[in-house]
Amino acid sequence: MQREMIPHRGPEFKAFFGELLEKSRAVHRTEGDVLIWPGSGSAGWEIAIVNLFSPGDPVLATVAGSFGERFAHVATRFGLDVRVLEVPWGRPITADAVGEALERNPDVKAVLIAHNETSTGVTNPLPELARVVRQHGALVIVDAVSSAGGIPLEIDAWDLDFVFSGSQKAWMCPPGLVIATVSERAWAAHRTASFPRFFWDLETARQAARDGVTPTTSPLTMLYGYNAALDLILAEGLENVWARHRALGALTRSEIVRANLTLFADPCYASDTVTAFLPPAGVTASDFLSVLRREYGVEAQTGQGAYTETLVRLGHMGWAHEPDLVQALSAVASATSKVGRGMLPAIG
Repeated sequence: MQREMIPHRGPEFKAFFGELLEKSRAVHRTEGDVLIWPGSGSAGWEIAIVNLFSPGDPVLATVAGSFGERFAHVATRFGLDVRVLEVPWGRPITADAVGEALERNPDVKAVLIAHNETSTGVTNPLPELARVVRQHGALVIVDAVSSAGGIPLEIDAWDLDFVFSGSQKAWMCPPGLVIATVSERAWAAHRTASFPRFFWDLETARQAARDGVTPTTSPLTMLYGYNAALDLILAEGLENVWARHRALGALTRSEIVRANLTLFADPCYASDTVTAFLPPAGVTASDFLSVLRREYGVEAQTGQGAYTETLVRLGHMGWAHEPDLVQALSAVASATSKVGRGMLPAIG
């Protein structure tokens, strides 16, 4: 990322960007378009809505945590007719539930799915969900912010229509890029969508990409970082990257249980990029994290929404390897033991 800037309309950039997009297609397992904008992963919600729908279009929003809720909220703010399929936090969205919801809502044009629900540590069974949605004839719109690059994601094989992610999770870059894949069905929906759009317009981005540039000033430093991350992933091998994340997820869950802490996610759908667990009894998540930070130099996060103080979330994605994770999990176990014995009182 410390490379010097180059003209973002010149031949050197065009060659670089063309290779970057080719690598992006490879790691997304797609022959279709991959488009990139400056922005956070959350921009993906708006990009999907304004490009694929018109006001009043019916969609089914699947909600199993905070990020599913947010996707539904954005769709509602834009005036879509949002029908909600909600399950308790910590549980997955199942194909049977989606099928039943679609039977009750036969006019739905798309289903909004958070592949990996970051707030709960649950990975929804995307291949099965997508199969049911496609049988219904609706679009499959996927928030893959905390799954892409870490958890198996087969854009073409699973027949997904619009999938977006952010650079700061398993792509292991700083925040600053939103990355999206677009299917032919999504392009067909784009042609009839009537929301006004400018910066996020898919067709503008596609035409620019075909010319080897971006529609507006390129976020060069971020693209340098993303390119380097793609090189690391391709050098390791995408299947090996997925296997490493599976191993890290299993290690995390095993050590959390060994520390006498309670995992939150349904074990059959536990995420391999983020694990949610309950803090020690009688201690809030914020106080437990204060102990981790102060005594061990380990950073984690509280839960979200109603679970802000009742969940701790530990990420293990991207440039994460076993020695780092073992050190963090050792700190969690030690802090749990000390808090339980009253040696490190909670910090108000």
